[in-house]
Amino acid sequence: MAVSVTAAGVCLNRSVAALYRKYRPQTFDDVVGQEAVVRTLKNAIAGDQIRQAYLFAGPRGTGKTSMARILAKSLNCAQGPTAHPDGTCPACVGIASGTSLDVIEMDAASQRGIDDIREIRDRVVLQPVEGRYKVYILDEAHQLTDAAWNALLKLIEEPPPHLVFVFCTTDLSKVLPTVRSRCQTFVFQRPRLQELLKVLRMVADAETIDAPDQALALVARSASGAYRDALSSLDQLAAATGGTITVQDVLQLLGTVEEEALFRLCDLVVDRDTAGALTFVEELSEQGHDLGRLVTELIEHLRHLLLVQHMGEVPEALPVTEEARERLRAQANQLGEPTVIRLLDLLALAVDDMRQGADPRLPLELAIVKVTRPAADLSRESIAYRLEQLETRGAPATVAPPVRTIEPPPPAAPMPTAAAPTVAAPGVELEQLQEAWARTIVPAVAEKSIPTSSIFGEARPAVLAGDTLTVEFPPNADFHRKLAEDPKNATMLRDALYEVTGRRLAVAFALGEDGEAADDLADEPVGEEKFLELLKETFDATERDES
Repeated sequence: MAVSVTAAGVCLNRSVAALYRKYRPQTFDDVVGQEAVVRTLKNAIAGDQIRQAYLFAGPRGTGKTSMARILAKSLNCAQGPTAHPDGTCPACVGIASGTSLDVIEMDAASQRGIDDIREIRDRVVLQPVEGRYKVYILDEAHQLTDAAWNALLKLIEEPPPHLVFVFCTTDLSKVLPTVRSRCQTFVFQRPRLQELLKVLRMVADAETIDAPDQALALVARSASGAYRDALSSLDQLAAATGGTITVQDVLQLLGTVEEEALFRLCDLVVDRDTAGALTFVEELSEQGHDLGRLVTELIEHLRHLLLVQHMGEVPEALPVTEEARERLRAQANQLGEPTVIRLLDLLALAVDDMRQGADPRLPLELAIVKVTRPAADLSRESIAYRLEQLETRGAPATVAPPVRTIEPPPPAAPMPTAAAPTVAAPGVELEQLQEAWARTIVPAVAEKSIPTSSIFGEARPAVLAGDTLTVEFPPNADFHRKLAEDPKNATMLRDALYEVTGRRLAVAFALGEDGEAADDLADEPVGEEKFLELLKETFDATERDES
C-alpha cells in the first residue's frame, strides 16, 4: 500500500485516527512500491486514455483501495483530469473524506447480490453532481455472485461516458473471465522489506515514536508484505509502550521470532548439537515465544537458505536486512542442502499437525532430533537423506546389483590402481531392525511382492552378528522358512534391508526354540491337503474345480 507522510487535511481527530488511515496516500507521488501501476495510470490520464473499468488485484494491505481513490481524485479534480490532483478543491477534499457524491464505495462482501447490482444500474444514468465522472469502487469484488457479475457485464462493456468502475480483489482467480476481459487489470505486488522499513521510519519520525531500526525490521517482517498490517502493528506498539519501542517489546507483543534465534537454531543443527537445540527451543518457549510461529518462520528462513544455495547469491527480493544477507551467505555454505531439504520436509509435517490443532512442540522437537541424529531414525526418508549426505561428502553411494544367493558373493580381487576413497556404511543395531521390521522393512518387500512380504510377516530379526542377520520364524512355520530361503525371496529381503538401513546384510533363516521338533516333522513328507492349505494361506490362493 502506498503511504503518505503528510496528513494533508484528511485525518480524523488525532485521538481516534489509526495510523494506516492517517497516512493513507493522497496522490500518485505518495505511493511507495507500486511503480508500474502508478506509471501506467499517470500516462493514461495524461494521454486522455481513461477506460471504463479497472481491476486492481493483489494481497491485502497493498494499496488497492487507496489507488482507486487517487484515480477518482485525478479524474474529478478541478484542475483535471490530471495525474497531479491538488488535494484542496472540493472534489478532492470530498473524495479524501469519503463524502463525495460522485465516488461510491461498496463492500462486495456484504452487497454481493443481484438486487444490489440492479440498484447500481438504476443510479448510473444520473450525471455526476460536481465532477466529470461517477466512480464506483467495489472492494472484495471476487465475492460478487455470478448472477451479479452477469448483470454487470453489459454495463461494464458499454457504460455511460461519465461512468468508471474500479474493482478491487484479493483473489483474482475468482473473478469471471468474461469480466476480466472487459477490464484493465493491475496486479499489486508485495513490497520489499526495505520499502516497508522506509514507510515505517517516516511514520515513526512524523509521530515522534522512538524505535530502533531492528525493532522496525521485526514489525515489517511480521507484516508479511502488507503496509496496513505494518502500520497497525506500529500503532499498537506505540500505544502499548508510550511511544518508546524496543526489540523486546516487538517480540512480546507481536509474537515474532528474532532473526538471531533462527540463525542460532540452524547453527546448532550444523553442529549436530541435539541437546543444545532442544534446550534452546525450551528457552524460547519459557520466554513466551509462540512455537507455532517459530515453526513457520524457521521454514521461511530455510527457504531463504535454499534459494541462496541454488542461486549462488542472496536474491534482492528477500525480506531481510543487509546484516542478515551476509549471515545467510555464510550459513548457506555451512548447512548442507540435504539437511535443509530434510528439515523442510519434517517441519511441513509439523505444520500439518498444527492445522489439526496439535501442539507444535513435539513435531518441532522430533524434526530437530531426526535431522541432528539421523541414525536414530530408520524411516526410508531418513535413509535416503543419510545416503545423500554421504554422496555430498565426496564418495558416491552406489547401489550394488541384486545378489541371487543367500550369502553375499566373495569380494573381488583388488585392482592394482590407486585406492578410491571409501565411506563407512551407516551403523545399525538389532533393536533398530526389530523396531523397523513391521513398520518399514516388510512394507518395502511388499512393494515388490505382496506374497513374499506375507512370508516375512511371520518372522522377526533374532540375531545380528557382524553383517549377517538371522531371521527367526515360529516353530510351526517351517514351510514359510523354506519359502524364505528361495534365492528370489531372500534377495528381495536383502534389497529391502539395504534400502532401509543403507547396509548390505547377509541373511540366514531359522526356527524358534522348538525348531528341532519342527525339523523332525519336516523330515516327513507333507501331505497333499497340508500342502494345499499352506499354499492358500501363504499366497491367498483359491482352489479351482476342474470338473
